[in-house]
Amino acid sequence: MFRHTRDEIKEYCRLCHDYGAELLLSVGPRATYDTGATVLSPQGVRISYRLRGMEQVLRAVEDVKRGYDLGCRGFLLYDEGMLWLVGQMRKDGALPKDIIFKTSAHVGHCNPCSFRLLESLGADSINPVRDLQIPMIAALRAAVKVPIDVHTDNPPGSGGFIRVYEAPEIVRVAAPVHCKTGNSVVAGHGQLTSADDGRKMADQASIVVEMVNKYYPELQQSPKCSSDLRLPVV
Repeated sequence: MFRHTRDEIKEYCRLCHDYGAELLLSVGPRATYDTGATVLSPQGVRISYRLRGMEQVLRAVEDVKRGYDLGCRGFLLYDEGMLWLVGQMRKDGALPKDIIFKTSAHVGHCNPCSFRLLESLGADSINPVRDLQIPMIAALRAAVKVPIDVHTDNPPGSGGFIRVYEAPEIVRVAAPVHCKTGNSVVAGHGQLTSADDGRKMADQASIVVEMVNKYYPELQQSPKCSSDLRLPVV
């Protein structure tokens, strides 16, 4: 989010408002943009996108405030400590009550105990790592009440799997769940996309909808958000 201009973010919010879509912005700066080199080493990659030092935490909070002031209400977080802080700030009234916080798959959580912890820290939706088997996903649902965000396809840079045929069963065991789809169109997460990429992502999403409707027609999709809401799209 901090790499986008004020006018760009306002335009994203306007488009989502006009089309009744939901918007989620990723909070920065994160370790990969920082001056430390540990994150570039084979061991340091486990730092993921977490924040280094209190200054980066404060800057990330300012990133949330900036996005909110520009019209966004949904934010993707990459650090458990950051989640605890902004969750507490929301409770205390230091951040608005209508802010939505989602945790990224890049944080690396993949078991029910970790999910329960994230929920207790204030997560409004949680994204597990991308390659969990369906019984593992069902165990996550048994542990928390918040929505779970499960990838039904993935770019080659983080696995490259496409599991659209599993989408109906994923929804059955994990609802309320967001089926994350379309990323297999690009080479890796965070890649800039074109209009053609967007059309291919929409096609990929339509396949997931087709599979769910065909193999589990009794399942129901949540209503599209009203045009005055700007919540996270996942």
